Amino acid sequence: MSSITLIGTGNMARTIGTLAVAGGNTVEVMGRDQSKADGLAKALGGGATTGKWGAIPAGDIVITALLYDGVVPVVAEYGDALAGKVIVDISNPFNATFDGLAHSEETSIAQEVAKVAPASASVVKAFNTIFRNVLEKGRPDVFIAGDNAQAKADVAAFIESLGLRPLGVGGLKMAHWLEGVGVVTVGLASNGVGHWDFALGANEFTG
Repeated sequence: MSSITLIGTGNMARTIGTLAVAGGNTVEVMGRDQSKADGLAKALGGGATTGKWGAIPAGDIVITALLYDGVVPVVAEYGDALAGKVIVDISNPFNATFDGLAHSEETSIAQEVAKVAPASASVVKAFNTIFRNVLEKGRPDVFIAGDNAQAKADVAAFIESLGLRPLGVGGLKMAHWLEGVGVVTVGLASNGVGHWDFALGANEFTG
């Protein structure tokens, strides 16, 4: 099983933390508000602990469960405390109308994280194409992107411990397109599908 640190105390941190504990993983919670971090760890149970904001995370895999505009600043703030860690960015940088990305360049939050993270850290994009309600109740495919093969393997093993199927899409530059897929899912929820109880996945066909 994996050793996980969640940076953040919001809904996605709670959902991923709940699945992680159920999957037998070791979970640590970090939040700017220590009382919220303590409360989430207590709610998760399963021996979940809290760490001090900015300290070296106990987990080998560090999941930044934050709003997109907070991810890069927080990784920069943690600095060398993230050396040697696998950093998982789950954010979606939606624009104000949810029909495009907040950044106009062909980049991603994960790629920007890689620029400020310690050189020995590895960055993986994952979970951003899945609505929280589906993650809570369903068994969706989880698309992942990253440049480091071992880091992706570690994240894939963690995803499998949640009872989900990890599917690699390529290197970290593909994180830009995964963020685009996040936009597509919102468009489908608002239009063609008409609800939020679905996830995109890969169906395999044989000739």
